[in-house]
Amino acid sequence: MKKLLLSTGFALALMATANAQISTVPQHSANVGLTPIKTGNWMVGGSIGNIGYTFEGKAFNIGVNPRAGYFVSDGIAIGAQGSLGLTAVKGNDNVWNYGIAPFVRYYFPEGASSTGRFFGQGDIGIAGSSAGSDVSFAAGINGGYAHFITQTVALEVMAGYNYSKANISVGEKATGLGVSVGFQIYLPGKSR
Repeated sequence: MKKLLLSTGFALALMATANAQISTVPQHSANVGLTPIKTGNWMVGGSIGNIGYTFEGKAFNIGVNPRAGYFVSDGIAIGAQGSLGLTAVKGNDNVWNYGIAPFVRYYFPEGASSTGRFFGQGDIGIAGSSAGSDVSFAAGINGGYAHFITQTVALEVMAGYNYSKANISVGEKATGLGVSVGFQIYLPGKSR
């Protein structure tokens, strides 16, 4: 009888402890509407991985692109982005790439939800590489989707076409398709 009471008491204590645990689910989306992309707001962040394949020399590249922009109008941001990357060239030495480019980003009202937005981004700038001493023309056009996990942070995926005239030891230019995953932090501007 003593063992039965002790076992029952232990089981009740265990159940009470288990019920006292508070389980929280991480936030995976936020209802933001137009708030983060209003005129006067700022965005900072970038792509933390940029993977692509060049058509000219069967080269694989990966890089990071920090980015900062200002919303000049609702849904339209202008800013600048940097790039630092590594290109692995089949049969040759690896090449470091770098560049800077101003960009324009437009958030489409069509297809938008309360937690995400489609966008298009174009950039034109300069780029260079460790394979050549010349700094030259670079451009890109990309489309993507920003999914807001909080009121001020969005995870992004972007895909598009990129062109660089910089020597990457596989030819005099590099064109190719790229995919990137990253994040943006949206900072409110001055209150009006």
